[in-house]
Amino acid sequence: MIGSAADVAALSIAGFFAGLVDAIAGGGGLVTVPALMAVGLPPHVALATNKGQAIFGAFASASGYWRRGAIDRARAPMAFACGLVGSVLGAIAQLAMRPDVLRPLVLGLLVAAAVVVAWPRKAVRREPIAHAVVWGALVALVLGAYDGFFGPGVGTMLIVAFVLVFGDPLTRASGNAKVVNLASNVAAFAIFASRGNILWSIALPMAAANAMGAWTGARLAVRHGDRFIRVVVLLVVAALVLKLARDLHAAQ
Repeated sequence: MIGSAADVAALSIAGFFAGLVDAIAGGGGLVTVPALMAVGLPPHVALATNKGQAIFGAFASASGYWRRGAIDRARAPMAFACGLVGSVLGAIAQLAMRPDVLRPLVLGLLVAAAVVVAWPRKAVRREPIAHAVVWGALVALVLGAYDGFFGPGVGTMLIVAFVLVFGDPLTRASGNAKVVNLASNVAAFAIFASRGNILWSIALPMAAANAMGAWTGARLAVRHGDRFIRVVVLLVVAALVLKLARDLHAAQ
């Protein structure tokens, strides 16, 4: 039975690990989304429940970067607005899709997002590109839509984009990414919650575990860095994607 004590315990462990990974290397959604689908949740419910558990971490991360002065406050309002609008469009598009179409699409997006997370993040550009503000708004809009529609890997994509477009150092790019991520989480969360798609009996325990994982990960990051965690999360994702692929093949 979906939502059994065993499912909630397993998903809470996944939530803890996702919070830990997000704090160190990004890509926590690559753990939680396939884990939610692996216990049998339909794609729409899995993606909505993931937003239900992730929004608390998004608030905590954004406020933490804001307090440390790691967010460009002049760019923040535009980034937030574009991320919010994009996420609304993405969430509406996701809800309009049939589950039999969404499931294989989610599988493909998980693989693509895993590749992005695995790709080395290097600050290859130090100066902003021409018309950086316009490109930055477009990045927030497009990746906000991706986050509203799907989500996993968006934090890493935003960091890479802000390094390339604005020449941000990685720490500042991470902070600025959290603004868009918060906006897209708020919008998608509001839409999914209003439709009753979030399974709260799972989302709330996962949210608590996610917060504990993030607290732990922030401290581990200082000691060990992200290389080991990145390898581990990709191994976990590979195993879960294989399971989803097998389930998809069996259903055909």
